Amino acid sequence: MRVMVFVKATEASEQGELPSTEMLEAMGKFNEELVNAGVMLAGDGLKPTSHAKRIAFDGASRTVIDGPFAETRELVAGYWIWEVKDMEEAVTWAKRCPNPMPVPSELEIRPIYGMEDFADTMTPEVAETHDRTRDKLAGN
Repeated sequence: MRVMVFVKATEASEQGELPSTEMLEAMGKFNEELVNAGVMLAGDGLKPTSHAKRIAFDGASRTVIDGPFAETRELVAGYWIWEVKDMEEAVTWAKRCPNPMPVPSELEIRPIYGMEDFADTMTPEVAETHDRTRDKLAGN
């Protein structure tokens, strides 16, 4: 089971405050544990939304919205993609994580859809396109 773990933003992260050396060391050790256990597939911190853009869709119309964005508690400051056996394992790992912020903070764990979830609506053509894309991403 693949999950995405979101590090929720705080006012400090949205103001561009960078983590301390101690936090970088603690997160580095945690990330090493995840990689060594075969759990971590990807992960990074994100710059504040003052550097971001949103694209709003309405039919054929596209509108670009410049950051920063409101509702800091709904924003994401970083992420991991983990491969775990189930949600319980993801929660166990998340509880071991050092607090990613110098203030109270949250992680959010969301399962990632797999192609098997779309079996009832997947056509052979769509499956072929997906497979080609996946192979290109894997460098094949």
